[in-house]
Amino acid sequence: MDIPVVLLVLMLINLAVSYKGINDISFFRKYEFHIGSVRAGEQYRMFTSAFLHADYMHLGFNMLTLYFFAPVVIAHMGTLGFLLVYFISMAAGSMLTLYFHKDEYSYRAIGASGAVMGVLFSSILIYPDMEINFIPGYIFGVIYLLLTIYGMKTKAGNIGHTAHFGGAIGGFIFTLIKMPYILFDNTLIVIFLAVPIVILLVMSKFGKL
Repeated sequence: MDIPVVLLVLMLINLAVSYKGINDISFFRKYEFHIGSVRAGEQYRMFTSAFLHADYMHLGFNMLTLYFFAPVVIAHMGTLGFLLVYFISMAAGSMLTLYFHKDEYSYRAIGASGAVMGVLFSSILIYPDMEINFIPGYIFGVIYLLLTIYGMKTKAGNIGHTAHFGGAIGGFIFTLIKMPYILFDNTLIVIFLAVPIVILLVMSKFGKL
């Protein structure tokens, strides 16, 4: 499969910034997501942190996921639409993380996962019957988000579950705005995918997270 130029450039930027961060701890610390620093006025970290990765396995997993699902979004939305999905999802992941962890001043996070999850969920909306791990994409999406809620509640593993969920919400909402016919053509699937989002909102409102 030929790699679209915009995807190749984005992957190379992630590689270059991550390489610098992995080999330069002062650079890493300056641009990572850190609640205390963000609340002190360094909001740029909400974006720069999305180009840093903990190690090459972390980077590779995110870039491989992006490689498989970005072409679906690019083919249906074009280069600008894809970039909007990517960066809106990135921002949504960081904002949801800031919201849920605003009082944890030492909380840190890095990685493109929020942006990548937005692209993944955008592609699921566009092509809901695609197979992911041998199951339909829309079923995978719901299972993934429910597991992410569990991860947020239990703080399982050294994973930015909140950024993943926020990114998925960003990709989900923007795709419906950009391609509103999906709401009418696949109404039940859209509702099905929205169920975990509603569950998260209800749990948040009643202090269950």
